[in-house]
Amino acid sequence: MHAYRTHTCGALRPSDAGKTVRLSGWVHRKRDHGHLLFLDLRDHHGLTQCVVDTSSAVFPEVEKARLEFVVIVTGKVVPRSADTVNPQLPTGAVEVAIADFRIESTAEPLPLEVNSDRDYGEEVRLRYRFLDLRREKVHRKILLRSQVIASIRRRMIEQGFTEFQTPILTATSPEGARDFLVPSRLHPGHFYALPQAPQQFKQLIMIAGFDRYFQIAPCFRDEDARADRSPGEFYQLDFEMSYVTQDDVFAAIEPVLHGVFVEFGGGRPVTPLPFPRIPFDEAMAKYGSDKPDLRNPILLADVSEVWQGTEFKTFANQIPKGAIVVAIPAPGAASRPRSFFDKLQDWAKAEGAGGLGYITFEGGEAKGPIARFLDAGRIARLKAITGAGEGDAVFFACDQPGRARKFAGLARNRLGDELGLIDRTPFKFCWITDFPMYERDDKTGKIEFSHNPFSMPQGGLDALEKQDPLTIKAFQYDIVCNGVELSSGAIRNHRPDIMYKAFAIAGYGKDEVESRFGGMLSALKFGAPPHGGSAPGIDRIVMLIADEANIREITMFPMNQQAQDLMMQAPATVPADRLEELHIRLAPAPEKKG
Repeated sequence: MHAYRTHTCGALRPSDAGKTVRLSGWVHRKRDHGHLLFLDLRDHHGLTQCVVDTSSAVFPEVEKARLEFVVIVTGKVVPRSADTVNPQLPTGAVEVAIADFRIESTAEPLPLEVNSDRDYGEEVRLRYRFLDLRREKVHRKILLRSQVIASIRRRMIEQGFTEFQTPILTATSPEGARDFLVPSRLHPGHFYALPQAPQQFKQLIMIAGFDRYFQIAPCFRDEDARADRSPGEFYQLDFEMSYVTQDDVFAAIEPVLHGVFVEFGGGRPVTPLPFPRIPFDEAMAKYGSDKPDLRNPILLADVSEVWQGTEFKTFANQIPKGAIVVAIPAPGAASRPRSFFDKLQDWAKAEGAGGLGYITFEGGEAKGPIARFLDAGRIARLKAITGAGEGDAVFFACDQPGRARKFAGLARNRLGDELGLIDRTPFKFCWITDFPMYERDDKTGKIEFSHNPFSMPQGGLDALEKQDPLTIKAFQYDIVCNGVELSSGAIRNHRPDIMYKAFAIAGYGKDEVESRFGGMLSALKFGAPPHGGSAPGIDRIVMLIADEANIREITMFPMNQQAQDLMMQAPATVPADRLEELHIRLAPAPEKKG
């Protein structure tokens, strides 16, 4: 017989009755029923009930075992009586009568209960993450993550992609976030950077002649944590393709994402293929966001014409100055108490808006603080544009177009939640396409890149030379699911002449472009194929499938909000001799204010 186990704790079934088996695992629960002592034994695979009678010679040893002791049980599999069968457990029809018992290792008093889902707070859970990971709910999510990655890898290979690994120690990149820097011992004063993404390497792989690349890529960015973003590091499905159009990229990745969400989504509906494509301008006009949650039925509408020329000067005086009025319909909100509308006003002011004007439709009339400024014809036009009817309300945001739509988008999300309009069941995907290549900085007035500077402009060199830069669109796209941006992607600019011109419009001279991106430019000058790709975030994919609001719940060893690993005590100080070897001298810590 094997020294530790003949079966796992999830394997035994009624067909095993009568067999002598050996199990190893952790003591999950212990129950004393007078003359019988029950142990629930747990391992990675499941749970098995074990039982010993007080008359047994091993009873005293079994009695010593405490929760989370690691023990080895040998005994005969016996069927449970009909009234003690546990249908919730795969092993619930049998138990093991303990004939031999050994404590392999003991456990100190537990800082958190492994056999419950009680919340112990972030600090305790992360400091004792190895215990937290033993908990069934957490353990299951980490297994889900592994299974999702395995499925993605299989599906990518089936689509003709080849997996390659790109360097971890590299040069600083223009991705936009702060790099993590690694000092070089052999080259004093010089630093490597951990890759924010394999962007340049994957393009170089295409230039090197490999046709379809992917990897489950680790990425490192020194940025603050958010619910949907881990501090420090994350993983993405990084992929790139040669000789492709935007449609080809979509056709390659859509079946992978659709298939994974169908496979692990527990029967929840998934947007059928092909995913809808929404141009950026349309997304901002209808949803006030470039990552819209399509489960929310509220659609924004421009109702500037309704308010133009009215006596409500807050709106009417701003429209000739370029402002727009965006309507946010609120189905069924008219019957809500006054406190509902007051709280929305307070929320709007906290978001930096002056307020949130509204009109309600009830009893065949238009009511509310600003309804009196609209005559019957304008009310009819407002209803026609927004689709509002009896029992509904309409809220309004007035500002310059960009700010008005963005704020209206926030209000749309809030109203969808407050009114219970969002169906939480489906996974609704869409592509956001046709991002503007450039935008004007509000403070400086300068033209700058609005998205990815290495994207191919729609219309190529001709568009850069002849069009107003603010009208140029790029072959850039985002994949969005339930309001969560899974990735950005693009058809890349593979021609040096177009790249020089694109950067010149944003104020970069040729010398500066070559000094900052010389490696990539050099490669492009030796024959680069048209290519493009994307990089959906693994963490966000799993978070959505697991229906978790925080990315830490699906990460095996996450950091806390302050980017600290409480378990491993990182970051940590380094001995002086190690710093000297790396040619580093620490500056005095800045004094804390206040």
